[in-house]
Amino acid sequence: MSGFLVFVLAIISLAAGAISWFLTPKGANQTLIRTSLMLTITCCYLMWAITYMAQLHPLMAPRRSDVRSGPEGL
Repeated sequence: MSGFLVFVLAIISLAAGAISWFLTPKGANQTLIRTSLMLTITCCYLMWAITYMAQLHPLMAPRRSDVRSGPEGL
């Protein structure tokens, strides 16, 4: 697991966006379909990347609840 996977999937997402751009059927709603497909691909990639990076480098470290902070006599 490394940050390299984020860049690999970014390239795959860009390729999927380019494919959706060129393979959209011609018609009255071509612009709407293109926009919807590219926005969906972008949002899914961003959601995955943010979640993956948050798990890769967490902001807070886990704490043990069974450890006492004070002296043993209290």
